[in-house]
Amino acid sequence: MYYRRRVHALDLTIVVAFVVYAVGSGLRSRKAASTSLSEYFLAGRSLGGTAAGLSMAATQFAADTPLLVTGLIATTGIFGLWRLWIYACAFLLLGYVLAPSWRRAGVLTDAELSETRYAGPGAVVLRGVKAVYFGLGFNCTVLAMVLFAAARIAEPFLWWHAWLPASLFEPVLAAVKAVGVPLGSGTGSTLWRHTADNVLSLGAILLITTFYSTTGGLRSVVRTDLLQLALSLGGTAVYAYYAVMEVGGLSALSTRLQGALANHPDGLTVGELLAFTPGEAHAVGGSMLAVLALQWLIQINSDGTGYLAQRCMACRSDRDATRAAVVFAWTQIVLRSLLWLPIGLAMLVLFEPSSGAGSTDFVASREGTYVRGMVELLPVGVRGLLLTAMLAALASTLDTHLNWGASYLTNDLYDRLYCRAFRRRAPSPARLVTVARLGNGLIVLLALLIMTQLSSIQDAWKVSLLLGSGMGVMLILRWLWWRITALGELACLLTASIASPLLLTWISDEQEALRLLILALVATAAGIATSLLRPEPKQAGAIAFYRRARPPGFWAPMAAASGEPSSAPTRRLAKALQKTLLATLALFCALLGLGSLLVEGTVPAWFPVPWLWEAALLSACLALTYRQLTIRDSPP
Repeated sequence: MYYRRRVHALDLTIVVAFVVYAVGSGLRSRKAASTSLSEYFLAGRSLGGTAAGLSMAATQFAADTPLLVTGLIATTGIFGLWRLWIYACAFLLLGYVLAPSWRRAGVLTDAELSETRYAGPGAVVLRGVKAVYFGLGFNCTVLAMVLFAAARIAEPFLWWHAWLPASLFEPVLAAVKAVGVPLGSGTGSTLWRHTADNVLSLGAILLITTFYSTTGGLRSVVRTDLLQLALSLGGTAVYAYYAVMEVGGLSALSTRLQGALANHPDGLTVGELLAFTPGEAHAVGGSMLAVLALQWLIQINSDGTGYLAQRCMACRSDRDATRAAVVFAWTQIVLRSLLWLPIGLAMLVLFEPSSGAGSTDFVASREGTYVRGMVELLPVGVRGLLLTAMLAALASTLDTHLNWGASYLTNDLYDRLYCRAFRRRAPSPARLVTVARLGNGLIVLLALLIMTQLSSIQDAWKVSLLLGSGMGVMLILRWLWWRITALGELACLLTASIASPLLLTWISDEQEALRLLILALVATAAGIATSLLRPEPKQAGAIAFYRRARPPGFWAPMAAASGEPSSAPTRRLAKALQKTLLATLALFCALLGLGSLLVEGTVPAWFPVPWLWEAALLSACLALTYRQLTIRDSPP
């Protein structure tokens, strides 16, 4: 076992310094956050674009993601990371097409947008359903994945059984044995001792994160996120240096990978492992390629729904909302990936898998090598820096999901449905803020219950993808086409909820791509058909929404009724899509060019020349082009 090395006093000092900063941030923002829900959840709509974008990146620089990336590289090669990289399309679409409209809508949550976008009782029902679905279901599942990863990260470092007196540790140990849910590694007494350690670690992390996020609201979350992102990027860069040096340098990496892949369960070769694009060696079916191309669209955050939209709504201007999404996309996809690629490859060389090939335990053990490398490769001080970085990444995800999840419970379920619809009484702003702070506790409890049922991060991630894949297209269509109705969205959501468990039963994991495509097609068809078969919605509500949010797309009747040319929204959509396309090409060219240079990626036979310089030049040209477009035609 690799848990022999414990955290040093210097490492602990670095962690404590970060905790003090985070708690202080919450206390500094407490007074402003207590005045209203807008101040608490949207920071008074005062965020700058760069700060909002970096906060988004900090949230997605989650503690579980580097473990997921390490497992994907080990099992599928670099090409498998396109399942993460393709989301750049959604991020940039959000920035150039939808972010300004999100901000102008003036809502507090995306569930509230349902009632603003549609009219009638169906809109209120949809608002309540989405508040439960997103705020409790999807949100708590993601939190469970993060907590599952946090236990793995904390276990080698935080040995509470060695620090606490027996009179304090033994009751915790007895309690976890009585519950009977193992959350650690090992067998027998070692398993339960590590479980007790992890329970105490998670309790401490949740207590600190909940404190500053509930006291200071979104202001303290964003302020802390900026430090967390700096720690995460800096710590990961240092980790990458030590990992590569242990291998013998980047030049030795590809040579040593030959031996590491000798017994790979799928017979992966070095050329296949280092390929950024599919070549002759990749047996990629049509359904898999379709998912890789469309996964950004057939997912629950395709239009920014959730904390991404929350950051855009909290921006001080439309231009800042656009900038936030662009900064987020480049930080999230390009910068973060360039740091994780050498680490994931080095872990393949340095550590043998501890479980049988092809099993779930094999995936989990490969994911765990990321933490193992932290323990065994890093010296004192550096290890503390990276531990702090990982805990910061965890905290940045926790604080956002707690704040975002509580917004549904407070704004949509408590205020709109319970107080205004059921009791017919408007609660005071102070009471709403109190409910928001209490809602964090419920979210934490549900996430902990889900966490006990997880076996690996990759498996949980695949299930969450399936659950969200049915909604993506409809979420974008509601912005672009006035004919979509509340009942159409409800039909789509209901179809996805019913079909998901059936597809999990009928279609194996080996055909996961087909499973995602079927669910997306069936749920989207149900939503569009329901919208079109019902009578046309009253135009008064659609006109009011158009005047408020000015969405791009197919809103000709609403534009004409608002005194604009009927072609104005479609022209806005065309210009926004042009920017999105150029920005996406620039980002992917930079990623492929720099990534191939860094790890000596395999150039496919069908590419005419080595792509590094061509990709870099094309990236620069495209970046300048869409920058000029943005300057000339900035969002109104």
